[in-house]
Amino acid sequence: MSKFLGIDTSNYTTSAAICADNKVDQQKKLLPVKEGQLGLRQSDAVFHHVQQLPDVLEPLLMEHSGLTAIGVTSRPRDVEGSYMPCFTVGYGTGKALAAVLGVPFHSFSHQAGHIAAALYSAGRLDLLEQKFLAYHVSGGTTEAVLVTPEAKHGFSCEIVASSLDLKGGQAVDRVGVMLGLPFPAGKKLEALALQWEGKCLVHPTMKGNDFCLSGLENQCAAMYAKKKKPEEIARYCLEFLLATLDQSCGQLLHQYGELPVLFAGGVMSNSIIREALTKKYGAYFAAPEFSSDNAAGIAVLTAIQEGGFSCALPL
Repeated sequence: MSKFLGIDTSNYTTSAAICADNKVDQQKKLLPVKEGQLGLRQSDAVFHHVQQLPDVLEPLLMEHSGLTAIGVTSRPRDVEGSYMPCFTVGYGTGKALAAVLGVPFHSFSHQAGHIAAALYSAGRLDLLEQKFLAYHVSGGTTEAVLVTPEAKHGFSCEIVASSLDLKGGQAVDRVGVMLGLPFPAGKKLEALALQWEGKCLVHPTMKGNDFCLSGLENQCAAMYAKKKKPEEIARYCLEFLLATLDQSCGQLLHQYGELPVLFAGGVMSNSIIREALTKKYGAYFAAPEFSSDNAAGIAVLTAIQEGGFSCALPL
């Protein structure tokens, strides 16, 4: 049986995954962040990845011997100049392993991994054979891309809309930490928001197809200063994000036609956003374990590049 290893060392999570027989087995571990902090410096992220990657890889390699190929994340996005030091840990480890084992080595962007993981989880890897619209919403990236099949890397991404200031994950984490929640705050903020049953009137700030999210943080801070209930502030935050993505998606589908729509990235594990956009657009989402940072998509892309995965095969 062919076995394909994927490694991703993002600014949030150390992760590795094996794709074998069209199934994925993954291991991951969050980077430690001190209480009250909003993330890590790159130097600290690199240090923690060096410490954690062996522990993440060991159980996978003990169970899955005889690797066929190795893929890694080497950059945030597939654009010139895209670089973050944290990805060098996984890149170096994967390249060394491939050399020792004498197997092919592939590198992909973190964004491509998110898209592939979401498609795998949704059972729609067949979309890689056509154009579709994909949103990548996380702490480091919040943008929509037009995805087109491409021979060398499997697909290419053209940015067609993006946040002009805060990223979606940054907004969620800043509001969450303001409310006393641990970083990353997504899951706890969602649980808090689900306790609010009142209405939230939100007005997205659009700039053509692009949008701004700094107003979200400012409005939540104003609500906090007025002693509004934490659950109302949490709900407002998520409803603002939902309304922004909704309006953006509607505009892009009007411009580019009725394309399939995929939502990927850690913020897209949110049930409030997922249910609303699935109902309105028939959008595809990853399961929560494939929405947050993970190496599953990198393992799948490696398998596809090596001809070891059938995109059209039902999962």
